[in-house]
Amino acid sequence: MSKVKYYYDSESLSYRKIERKKRTTFKYGFMFILATSLFAFIFVFIAGQYLESPKEKALKRELHNAQLQFELLNKKMDAAAAVLANVAERDNNIYRLYFEANPIPDEQRKAGFGGINRYKNLEGFDNSKLIIESHKRLDILQKQIVVQSKSLDEIAILAKEKEKLLAAIPAIQPVSNEELSRMASGYGMRSDPFTKVRKMHWGMDFTAPRGTPIYASGDGVVVRADAGSTGYGKHIRIDHGYGYTSLYAHLYKYNVRKNQKVKRGDLIGFVGSTGRSQAPHLHYEIFKDGDRINPINFYYGSLTAEEFNDLLKRATLENQSLD
Repeated sequence: MSKVKYYYDSESLSYRKIERKKRTTFKYGFMFILATSLFAFIFVFIAGQYLESPKEKALKRELHNAQLQFELLNKKMDAAAAVLANVAERDNNIYRLYFEANPIPDEQRKAGFGGINRYKNLEGFDNSKLIIESHKRLDILQKQIVVQSKSLDEIAILAKEKEKLLAAIPAIQPVSNEELSRMASGYGMRSDPFTKVRKMHWGMDFTAPRGTPIYASGDGVVVRADAGSTGYGKHIRIDHGYGYTSLYAHLYKYNVRKNQKVKRGDLIGFVGSTGRSQAPHLHYEIFKDGDRINPINFYYGSLTAEEFNDLLKRATLENQSLD
């Protein structure tokens, strides 16, 4: 119950009850409500600035976790970029160099993305810069992986071709050392056995008994097995591809026919003395792009270092050829 208030009336010399007008009551009530609302607003504003709600705390934790995840992602991208850089260096300086392919320039490996803004939809957020930079790095890393993957695909193709090339190059001695009497004459200027005139001898002569096996010095296709070339007698020509052709002359008989595919080491014929020949032997030549080259440089596949050095010494002696 509210207290009743009185005031002293000097005219009537008595106390009179104070009667509050309704307008005054409404005025005081309104001022109280206004003051209370203002205080509440100030309290909420201050609390909003310095105090966090449970929801805000949860969102803040999620944001912190997202930032941490982006930092971990960037560290992983750093590690992946380092590994990719190492692969790229080996690719340029070892693999592509070995297979005689041009290195991929850094400008192509590390090129970015031009044109329109690819990350416009990521703008306008609190951590847009971090998110956009991470996306950019990831996109560039993916592009570098694609470039490197294509390069390794090319290297794989080159490796297969290199394997075919290495198998095709005439790289073994066509007559085995066990069957060989001696290397009678090498590539270079030699004395002709019939005219005694010094002239160019375009191959190597291997002395061996009649019927000694002759082996293909590399993979290829027999393009000739006949006696249609002057001086060679019965002879065989094998096209090895890549510009290489080997020739085996003065044969006793053939063990292959024209258009037959052969592998290195296959038996293709036997030593004889047909054509322009002074004694049973194999005259062996190698052509590269139609030009005769010294066969001595192509025996890495069948001779030891000592055997090759001995063969090289005898091949350089300027003596008389057998054809």
